[in-house]
Amino acid sequence: MDNDQYITNEQPEEGQDKGTEGKAPNLIEKIQQLGQTNVPQMSGDSKIHCLTIIGQIEGHMQLPPQNKTTKYEHVIPQIVAIEQNPKIEGLLVILNTVGGDVEAGLAISEMLASLSKPTVSIVLGGGHSIGVPIAVSCDYSYIAETATMTIHPVRLTGLVIGVPQTFEYLDKMQDRVVNFVTKNSNITEDRFKELMFSKGNLTRDIGTNVVGSDAVKYGLINEVGGVGQAIKKLNELIEARNLSEGGQMLQ
Repeated sequence: MDNDQYITNEQPEEGQDKGTEGKAPNLIEKIQQLGQTNVPQMSGDSKIHCLTIIGQIEGHMQLPPQNKTTKYEHVIPQIVAIEQNPKIEGLLVILNTVGGDVEAGLAISEMLASLSKPTVSIVLGGGHSIGVPIAVSCDYSYIAETATMTIHPVRLTGLVIGVPQTFEYLDKMQDRVVNFVTKNSNITEDRFKELMFSKGNLTRDIGTNVVGSDAVKYGLINEVGGVGQAIKKLNELIEARNLSEGGQMLQ
């Protein structure tokens, strides 16, 4: 690999090419801002981009610095860039999230669902709360055998104005989540609401904690599997799309 793919504290020797000096700060900044970078690169550029949704999804309110977060204002530009970049033919979304801001999560879900390129998601560890719509937004979804997904009603924190309009707003937001999930998965609305409002499954709360194969049984996720199966499926979807586009060009 090229030397400029590593960040070190060593200073270039006298006479050494200093053309890559400016790359290290840019690389550090990308890691701090987006939590990922394109280096080091493997031989040949990959046609698959990996997008990670980890920790808590941060929306309109900034969370404390000790929280592990995925900032939606960082994810959305990446999704736009994936759609525009002709070298990227497919997207792998890896989730391990406790949920977070409802509207930010729905924004990410809606953008993923509207991508023209093949997408595959995989839930590792957990894909809870608003992570559920993100998991089902892709063309095909996987969940690890031991991973879990918590399905529960929309919650508010902080001061709530106790008027009918507040409850109507919550109800409409709830409907947005239910409609998106049922539209983008094989679970029925009745079953999803049944899991959402179930009592006794979560301690001192309502909702259901769905584990691995149960998520597949309910029709929420397509298949139990890991990273290998997810990448294999994504390559199949990419090949099918390329064949379809090639056939259309010949007509």
